[in-house]
Amino acid sequence: MSSKMETVHDIQDEKNATLVAFNDATNAEHAMTFKQAWRTEKGVFLWAAVFASAALSWGFDAQVNGAVLSIASFRRDFGYMFEGKPVLPAAWQTAFNTVSSVGQFFGGLGAGYLADRVGRKWAMWIGSWALLGGIAMETAATSRVFFCVAKIILGVGLGFYLSLAPGYCSEVSPTVLRGITGASVSLCIICGQLLSNAVIKGWGEREDRWAYRAPFLVQLLIPTFLLVILPFAPESPWYLLRKDKYEEARRSLERLHGKDNNIDSKLIHIRETIAREDELSSSATWMDCFRGTDARRTMVSIGVFCCQHLSGIIFVLGYSTYFFQLAGLATSDTFSLGVGVTACGVIGNMFSWWLVNCLGRRPILLGGEVILTIILFLMGIFDVIPTKGAAWAQAIVTVVYAFVYLTSLGAMSYVILSEASSVRLRSKTMGLAAAVQSLWGIVMNIMMPYLVNPDEANLKGKVGFIFGGTSLLATMWVYFCVPEMKGLTFSEIDEKFVSKVSARRFAEKRGHQVSKEEARVD
Repeated sequence: MSSKMETVHDIQDEKNATLVAFNDATNAEHAMTFKQAWRTEKGVFLWAAVFASAALSWGFDAQVNGAVLSIASFRRDFGYMFEGKPVLPAAWQTAFNTVSSVGQFFGGLGAGYLADRVGRKWAMWIGSWALLGGIAMETAATSRVFFCVAKIILGVGLGFYLSLAPGYCSEVSPTVLRGITGASVSLCIICGQLLSNAVIKGWGEREDRWAYRAPFLVQLLIPTFLLVILPFAPESPWYLLRKDKYEEARRSLERLHGKDNNIDSKLIHIRETIAREDELSSSATWMDCFRGTDARRTMVSIGVFCCQHLSGIIFVLGYSTYFFQLAGLATSDTFSLGVGVTACGVIGNMFSWWLVNCLGRRPILLGGEVILTIILFLMGIFDVIPTKGAAWAQAIVTVVYAFVYLTSLGAMSYVILSEASSVRLRSKTMGLAAAVQSLWGIVMNIMMPYLVNPDEANLKGKVGFIFGGTSLLATMWVYFCVPEMKGLTFSEIDEKFVSKVSARRFAEKRGHQVSKEEARVD
């Protein structure tokens, strides 16, 4: 009898010790400042940057799709002459821009599946091979059909990148760095767009096929780099502990945070967070993303990407160079403005790194949506005014849009995605987000040529009125649905969602201090 009592006491003592270590780790997460993290978390900065760099390809491809339309030799080789000028048929223009999103849809879902089976880094490695093959094929393409097939394969790789980069950055980062590493994914996207515009500006006025082939070849550098470096990357400790690979998780944490940086405490914190989630549900199927508390988390994760498209991202940034030409600006000016738009986006994103830890996610996202809505209506108004000054005014507000978008919606979407998804469903939630992003890309890329092309509706900047209205709806959704998760650990975020705390009161209290009044959904 006494031995049984001793066993019970031993178990209770172990639980108490685990709880103390868990609370100590939580308090350490809250106490860490950015300056401390900057000094001690060099491994996190390094490997988060490596994974975030995958987004360079996504940004490059998204921009080059619209930018090559401004290259006369591309329109000549894949299009026809219309009123003495080379024009790509709207149907094929739609196909070229859409099939990549089709590939991204399947790539996102495939990444969500593989990441839970082979790990984050090896799933990314597999996706890099798909991207490498797609880029090689699109460079060699001489027919419309072959070019479309190449874009589908390329899109599969991009779907892997978009799904895996934000999740890895979030899982390896301490709380104080989570917003910055999440926003760095968006930074790499806009840097990819900047690189694309710079290459297009350098090669786009050539009259041969290398005017558009050279930009495609530059993109090969990114998957090649990742294929070489990823085998040496530390795996996500969250993935390893879910697979009960305790020693591998320890080694991963040591590489990320340093051997003398409270590794035992971090291990206990991750393991206890996983155990608490498993108490609610140990299942991790695709359908679980739409059940109970996780349905709300999936809605928030996916919704922020819907907001990107409702706020006109494809219209304003994806077609900026082509749009400037249709507005009547000189070709040399349109290329320069294209580079300027993305350069302002880079500055805006870097500005968000400071804002995200000062103001939080929700205020930045909501304020940005309000400003973007106003800008979109202004673009429509300026298009109604048939003067050269109005055309330049449209160009200026496009530059402002890029700065605001990348400071707010563009940066915060990846932060919110990585924080709102539960640990056990993170890979699948991010795969779904990438798939939904792709579906929106398909819809928008089908619509846009018919709305802006001179041989179709020819609305030009008047499309701003359409997206101004949809952006207003997105603003309202953000106000009612997107919570503030700044400074909360993953376990605290879990508790908030389980307690059904309303979005507007999410950050009022931390941890277990959740009152009934706060938990009320309003």
